[in-house]
Amino acid sequence: QKVQAAEDAWNTRDPERVALAYTEDSVWRNRDTFVTGRPQIIAFLREKWTRELDYALRKELWTFGGNRIAVRFQYECRDASGQWWRSYGNELWEFSADGLMHRREACINDLPITGADRRILGPRPPAERGTPIPVR
Repeated sequence: QKVQAAEDAWNTRDPERVALAYTEDSVWRNRDTFVTGRPQIIAFLREKWTRELDYALRKELWTFGGNRIAVRFQYECRDASGQWWRSYGNELWEFSADGLMHRREACINDLPITGADRRILGPRPPAERGTPIPVR
């Protein structure tokens, strides 16, 4: 449920909504960027979705234990020049006692694709929930 809720929230591309899932002092590592706290999360996401146009994401639970979850994900977007990208990644999540995410670490690799290669065309339809993400 947490993974699908995160996917749904990120697909809104609403930084303020997404930030509410994180503690006030949440710590992130996203690629080579380090972010601390909701205001920085909101600023990071605003910049991200200004640069990553038509962003659409899929997340999948990899494993969990205690207050930690490992997730794999893929998203597609295009840049200002029109080049499409598919980004593959893994996230490690750690939650506080109140259920909000206190720590997020993401490793992400980008692959240029053509528009014809796209397969993530907006938020996941309800019929596709729980469907594994293909590796390629």
